[in-house]
Amino acid sequence: MAVADTALELAPSFSYWNMVWTRFRKHKLAMFGTIVVLFMILVCFVGAPVYTALSGIDYSSQNLKDRYAFPSAQHWFGTDDLGRDVLVRILYGGQISIEVGLIAALAAIVLGSLIGVIAGYIGGWVDEALMRFTDVMMSLPYLPLYLVLAMAFTPGFWTLIFIFIAFGWMGDARLVRGVVLSLKNMEFVEAARAVGASPWRIMGTHLLLNSMAVIIVSTTLAVGGNIVGEASLSYLGLGIQPPMPSWGNILQNAAEFMFAPRNGPWLIFYPGFFLFLTVLSFNFMGDGLRDALDPRLKNAN
Repeated sequence: MAVADTALELAPSFSYWNMVWTRFRKHKLAMFGTIVVLFMILVCFVGAPVYTALSGIDYSSQNLKDRYAFPSAQHWFGTDDLGRDVLVRILYGGQISIEVGLIAALAAIVLGSLIGVIAGYIGGWVDEALMRFTDVMMSLPYLPLYLVLAMAFTPGFWTLIFIFIAFGWMGDARLVRGVVLSLKNMEFVEAARAVGASPWRIMGTHLLLNSMAVIIVSTTLAVGGNIVGEASLSYLGLGIQPPMPSWGNILQNAAEFMFAPRNGPWLIFYPGFFLFLTVLSFNFMGDGLRDALDPRLKNAN
C-alpha cells in the first residue's frame, strides 16, 4: 500500500494548483486576458438572449428602411445593409466563433494527447508508426486543404470543427509524447507497475495527469487560432453560412458593402475589434498559464 501511495506522490495535487493560481494571478496580462475572455463569454452567451428579449431584435431581424443607420440609443453599433442590428449580430456571432474555437481545441487536444501518450509509453513500432503518420499530417499544406475540405463538405459549424480537429492534433501529440518519454522511466511510474497497474491506468492516471501543464497551455492557445481560422474561412464564404452570424461572415458582409454610399467604418471596426480582443486575450491567458505551470520557461526567456 505504501508503494501505491508513492506512485501517486508526483501527481498534481491541490497545493500544486494553488501555487499555479498564485503565480498566474501575478501575471497582469494573463489576468487581463482572463477577465476579457470571461466578459466576452458572458455578454455573448447571456447578454445576447437578454438583449433580444428586451429589445425584440433578433440577429436575423431586418428593417430595410433603417439600412446603414448610425450608432444610436436604438442601435448601439448601428445597422448593416439589410437594416440588421450590428450589436446583436456580433453577440450571436461571438457565440458561434467561441464555440468553434473551444470545441475544436478540446477535441484536438484529446485526440493528440491519446496518440502522444500511446506513442511515448508503448514505444517501438507503435511509436514509429504514429509519429511518421504525425509527420505526414504536419507536412501537408494546411490552407489549400482547408479550402478543399470546406468546399467538399457542406460549409457550416460542424464542418469547421472537423477541419480544425483533423489538422490541429499533431502538435499536441508531439508535446505529450515528449513529456511521456521524460516521465515513463521515473520512480513513480515504476512503482505503479510494481503494484500491478495496467498500462492504460498508468497512461491515464499517472502520465496524462503529469502532462496537464502542456495540455492546458496548448488548448488555450489553440482556441485563439481556431477563432481566427473560423473567421478566415467564414470571410471567404466557406465557413458559417448566413443568416447565422459569425465574426468572420459579419466582416465579409461589411467588406462587400464597404463602398456603399451610406456605409460606415463601424461595420468593420466592431466585429474586427471583438475578434482581435478575444484572440489576444486567449493568447495572454496561454502565456500566463505557461509561466505559471512551468516557471522555468519564464526564467529561460
